[in-house]
Amino acid sequence: MVVPAELVLARVTNPSGSLGMSAGLVEVRATCQVRSNNNAPPSRHLVHQLSDIAMQTPAALNAAFASGNAHAVLAESLSVAGAKRVLDIGCGAGALAGALAAKGFSVTGIDPNETAVANARKALPELSFEVSGAESLPFEDDGFDAAVFLNSLHHVPMDAMARALREARRVVKPEGTVLIVEPLAEGSQFEVMRPVEDETEVREAAARAIADAVREETFRLRGNVVFEEKREYPSARSVIDHLIAVDPRRSEKAERMAEEVERLFALHAETHGETRRLTQPLRIYWLG
Repeated sequence: MVVPAELVLARVTNPSGSLGMSAGLVEVRATCQVRSNNNAPPSRHLVHQLSDIAMQTPAALNAAFASGNAHAVLAESLSVAGAKRVLDIGCGAGALAGALAAKGFSVTGIDPNETAVANARKALPELSFEVSGAESLPFEDDGFDAAVFLNSLHHVPMDAMARALREARRVVKPEGTVLIVEPLAEGSQFEVMRPVEDETEVREAAARAIADAVREETFRLRGNVVFEEKREYPSARSVIDHLIAVDPRRSEKAERMAEEVERLFALHAETHGETRRLTQPLRIYWLG
């Protein structure tokens, strides 16, 4: 098996971290710069633990990783998995559902936020959206080829994350795939949003929940890749507006911390044409 040059084997996750080797989780870093070392073979742990998907990634998926577009990464991952009917867990206003539908997938979305679901139904009347929490899905067993969590597992209450993962396993066919994309507690995007909401704890809790689900054999880990998403903003104000749009409960604190957000934005954001760019590392897990 050959590791594509665009997939860089960066490190085996520190056993003392939230994704210890006891869970059997191995990290792969995706980059748009090709790096290789033909004289040094990968660690035997990497060879043993990395999955068929991570080891035989098609060119289209490599290109999606290089682009940093999470929607493209998920669409290509679902294509690799041969999925057709997909459940979008934590769909929000339907941005991912719409992107996947445009690629030919049959998509159903769920979200606990009634307003978000109403907006999704209005924007995408041809798709099905339900108001539901991830920990209690209103669907029969084995009804989907795949389920997707995009930046949503860490928004599930920490004591319900394990149930949410079990529910995803229940509604997906035994041979199906569950894809989880989670932001890491690092990167310039994370640093700028931190005064409004420091998600270090919940992001680490989501990683532990996934590790526990693999350890308990709810899932088989087929691979995981870290890639960087570049987010462009015209101003610090647009960052604040985005944070509030994602979670209106942040509104009061976001306005109170606006000056600090502006300071951090000026410090961390890279100039990109007429806009400024922040970077958010994301990890995608393939679970089967």
